[in-house]
Amino acid sequence: MSGIAEHSRWERRRRLKWLAVGAVGVVLVGGVFAITQTKSVPKVVASAVQQVTQPVPDKPSDWHGDIDYAALDARLREMMTDRSMEGLAVAVVDHGRLAFVRGYGLTSSDGGQPVDAHTVFRWASLSKTVSATLSARLAANGAFSLTEPLADFHTSLRLPGDAQNTLTVEDLLAHRTGLGKNAYDGQLEDGVDPARIRSSLGTLKPVCPPGTCHSYQNVAYDTITEIIGARTGQPYAETVESKLFEPLGMTGASIGQAGLTSAARWAKPHDRNRRPLKLSEAYYRVPGAAGVNSTILDLAAWMRAQMGLMPRVLPADVLDAVQRPRVATGRPYGRLNIARELKDPAYGLGMRSFTYRGHRLIGHSGGVSGYRSTMMFDPATKTGIVMLWNSDGNLPFRFQGEFFDRVYKLPFTDFLDLKASERAGEESLSD
Repeated sequence: MSGIAEHSRWERRRRLKWLAVGAVGVVLVGGVFAITQTKSVPKVVASAVQQVTQPVPDKPSDWHGDIDYAALDARLREMMTDRSMEGLAVAVVDHGRLAFVRGYGLTSSDGGQPVDAHTVFRWASLSKTVSATLSARLAANGAFSLTEPLADFHTSLRLPGDAQNTLTVEDLLAHRTGLGKNAYDGQLEDGVDPARIRSSLGTLKPVCPPGTCHSYQNVAYDTITEIIGARTGQPYAETVESKLFEPLGMTGASIGQAGLTSAARWAKPHDRNRRPLKLSEAYYRVPGAAGVNSTILDLAAWMRAQMGLMPRVLPADVLDAVQRPRVATGRPYGRLNIARELKDPAYGLGMRSFTYRGHRLIGHSGGVSGYRSTMMFDPATKTGIVMLWNSDGNLPFRFQGEFFDRVYKLPFTDFLDLKASERAGEESLSD
């Protein structure tokens, strides 16, 4: 059975289920469910009701918090004048409260619609936070152990020196396989089946003894979908839906290409010069590494959950397992100027952490052809930003520095550097 066909059937069941839920008056507002009638409400939906519902703060009159949101909006508008940007959705959680939501630009340079809070984008590698968090939750519930050897699951993965016999689920999710960075991603892009690629990884020469260093992966990382499938007895996408998306009220989130293109309003991919690109399926075939789509409201809800604000779904021990640093890494974002300010970079389970000007930040970013994504937040203040955009431009990654300088009331640093001519040649995001 193809992954797309399987997803299509799952998506039809999902829509019918939510139509049934809608009959009892369940609506999504600002990433939080409001139940107008409690009769026959499924437990999984009821668990999402954690706070008083608020309107989506997508108008200036609704922007309230410690940040000057009018100035923030003006700076984002200035950023969107750059030739590398087509469409962008932004949301800010300010001390745990959804405080700012805004869409900029268009879903397509060819007669597209304005981007808004309900436009669907790809998460790319930000999807790793979902598969890792699901793994930690399943482990907490006894489905398997994060310290269990990969060999126990009889997956397709083969590693140099048969390291799969000793490495654990934790090693896999922390990218401690010993493989070279992004091993055989080119084969994935050429259409080779991911399981076939995984079975051939054992022939490669390791860059470090397995289990001792961080080396970022996509194809190998997606082995986690085989592990989850083996222990739950259902497709990975269904488990994500029932264990995470539904209870968190992420009704616009999905896994797989069909979930993107079937959305009423979805953003089309573009290059750095706003030229349309063909939608690529390649990384959808490793859903645990790069398969999630959603609106900015869903991503904001996901960030709030990662902040510990949905403990019935993601309790503190699960979040600690995911976010706790387990291996040091190089600085992300290549040659982008924000990279120099991200100190002590480390990786947990599908989640990065840094020190930014004395403050600990947690998050992850993603990039596939024509799409970029990012989530970064301060777990102490429960303040952070999420952004989704439909071009290969990297300016929003830079903008995160300006955002946190506003949060911490620090002097302005021009991270965007919009006049810099060398930006056209800056390094692309690799994860």
